[in-house]
Amino acid sequence: MPVNVALGHVSNAFLITALVIYSLSVVAFAGDFAFGRPRRAAAAAPGQQARDRAAALASVGAAGASAAGDQAPAPAPATASAAPADDAGTMPELAVPALRAIREAGRWVVAAVAFAMIGAAAHTTAVITRGLAVHRAPWGNMYEFVTALTCVAAIFFLFAMIRYRVWTLGVFVMGAVVVTLGLADTLIYTAPGDLVPALQSYWLDIHVTAMTLATGIFFVPAVLGFVYLWVDRYTRRVAAGQAAPGNGIVRRLPSIEQLDRLTYRTIVFGFPVWTFGVIAGAIWADQAWGRYWGWDPVETWAFITWVLYAAFLHARATAGWRGRRAHYVQLLGFASLIFNILVVQVFIAGMHSYSGVS
Repeated sequence: MPVNVALGHVSNAFLITALVIYSLSVVAFAGDFAFGRPRRAAAAAPGQQARDRAAALASVGAAGASAAGDQAPAPAPATASAAPADDAGTMPELAVPALRAIREAGRWVVAAVAFAMIGAAAHTTAVITRGLAVHRAPWGNMYEFVTALTCVAAIFFLFAMIRYRVWTLGVFVMGAVVVTLGLADTLIYTAPGDLVPALQSYWLDIHVTAMTLATGIFFVPAVLGFVYLWVDRYTRRVAAGQAAPGNGIVRRLPSIEQLDRLTYRTIVFGFPVWTFGVIAGAIWADQAWGRYWGWDPVETWAFITWVLYAAFLHARATAGWRGRRAHYVQLLGFASLIFNILVVQVFIAGMHSYSGVS
């Protein structure tokens, strides 16, 4: 069937709309940082400075006791926007219903969540209409893949944010979604078109769908990992007397233990999806090329990514890794994933060079 060019334009219009609404969401999340609940923040500030310094000293002391650099959990921040940690440092779901929790978080959070949801709806519509325009799964080239994975990342983060009441992370994750989506729409936009012959298979709907979902999920812990390392660095600078305690942004964020736990949970959720995608790719390769595995560059880097995330999960389960070491491993895994997408598929010749980027 011929490509529906008009519907392709509709898809792009919805994508631009989503980008604008996402941007408004980021502004609202930033407004919550700057102006949200000023009375409670001001009342908590004196005691929080002492707690910041105590947490910094405790975490550095724990790091000194362990040659690997693990950290003791810091106390949860004195803010209603972060879910309180229990004695084990977990992130429990609150008993308060989600809609009530959003209202109680303040007007900035209400506006930010509303914008994010509307943006996600427009983004999903853009992906669906793109698929209808080309009469196939809408991730047959680099542009479609990035727009789809950012849609997954936005929806997955909205679910995690509402479930665990971590509103303050919205400015970081949704900000990263805006930047990624904006770069995709300006630098690698690809007009609707037919697939190259090698991708004209029902396995596109299986293999690439799984990889798109997993990449979108891994996008969220990658952003959280950078936030964790930033908070960790500030905490250590406070303990060393190189920075003043009571940073307003850090005080409103979840504790480093909460960040660590949320990162771990998202990777646990995404890893089986990535594993299934790799297996489905091997089956597709056997049907298309007569072999399950041929050490093609994209196959190799997908396997390297799998090994890195498996190492992260194995270390957490057996060696009890916490803190910076674990986040370095999972960020290395995401770097491997991005290298595979942006470098291997674009610049290295292979049987998977179907990025659509000219």
